[in-house]
Amino acid sequence: MELIDGKKVAEEMRADIARQVAKCIDEDGTAPHLAAILVGDDPPSQTYVRNKEKACQEVGFISSVYKYPSSFAESELLKVVDFINKDNDIHGLIVQLPLPGHIHAEKIIRAIDPAKDVDGFHPVNVGNMVQGLPSYLPATPFGILRLLEYYSIETDGKHCVVLGRSNIVGTPVSILLSRKSYPGNCTVTLCHSKTRDLASICRQADILIAAIGQPHFVKADMVREGAVVIDVGIHRIPDASKTSGYQLTGDVDFPEVSKKAGYITPVPGGVGPMTIVALLSNTLKAFKKEIYP
Repeated sequence: MELIDGKKVAEEMRADIARQVAKCIDEDGTAPHLAAILVGDDPPSQTYVRNKEKACQEVGFISSVYKYPSSFAESELLKVVDFINKDNDIHGLIVQLPLPGHIHAEKIIRAIDPAKDVDGFHPVNVGNMVQGLPSYLPATPFGILRLLEYYSIETDGKHCVVLGRSNIVGTPVSILLSRKSYPGNCTVTLCHSKTRDLASICRQADILIAAIGQPHFVKADMVREGAVVIDVGIHRIPDASKTSGYQLTGDVDFPEVSKKAGYITPVPGGVGPMTIVALLSNTLKAFKKEIYP
């Protein structure tokens, strides 16, 4: 079994981004600017935004966070998005999900300028991705592709099983891995809560991507010997022995599955660090106008 070290890969990618940003600053004194909107007090969202701010500082980005209470009106949030869309000094914008129940996430995402949608969630970017046109790829699927590429994991003709069909991870990664490219050329099976004989399908996978949103859902008897296992899940489990009061775990029963897997991502330290560095990469592309000239 070989551990896929997302932390290591992300550090190398951040170093490369930092070099590019330093060159931009030397040439014209400007740096990429990433803005985030955070509505409410969801702890995982707050942690993610803090990590994003830290990552921005490490690579020389400018980082702004617009924080609002959970009672913030949808109409007011749309005004904030419009304001940022029109600010030429801001190159990338993310609206942290989930949003409070009274705010329609789809409406907010559609309001973001596609050229600043560095999360890759806007229908224009999704459509371009599906057609293989230049676009900002969703951060987590982008990070998964980079991990497969970094470890030279063969994907051509392989059977990839994706657990979970969300628009953030499952659906886009299934599309990306089916494309005629590397990493890609997989035969992809997309599974969900209505899939029958799920364990049997998982055992057929050369590459198993778990984004089902349930801790320890993937057991050892669901994984074939030597399979590549990518664990996208991240959950806080109460643990009195920890200073924080909790431990982080994924969708995969790591202690048991790791005994059978050929490659596996840990939680934490696997896909998570790649998600943030993918967001930085998209913001750098926005700054350089690589996708939308």
